[in-house]
Amino acid sequence: MGQPLPPIVQKYSTQLTPLTKRIIGYLEHPNLKITVFKMANKLSVKFENSLYEQTYKFRDGQGVETLEDVTTLVDEAFLAGVQTQLVAMHRLNQEALGRRSSTEEEEFEQII
Repeated sequence: MGQPLPPIVQKYSTQLTPLTKRIIGYLEHPNLKITVFKMANKLSVKFENSLYEQTYKFRDGQGVETLEDVTTLVDEAFLAGVQTQLVAMHRLNQEALGRRSSTEEEEFEQII
């Protein structure tokens, strides 16, 4: 079965087992994929469109501990904010790519 793991790896691998993230559900949306994860003492909600994603994390005790809690939290105002941020992420990405391409213009040998 192979050699045993060194003691330091064994220590951390046994400690990391409870940190496994699992999907507890999805929220329906026409333009976004919304996935809800549970890991140890926190719940994460990930919003994805075709190119970008945002994740919001909530610790136990913040009132967001179940899929039902997330469905009440993610209202129209929350979704509007998420979509505004996704648009801003896209704009920032496009501006960065534009700066990069303008500084990397190809130089061609002059033909006489």
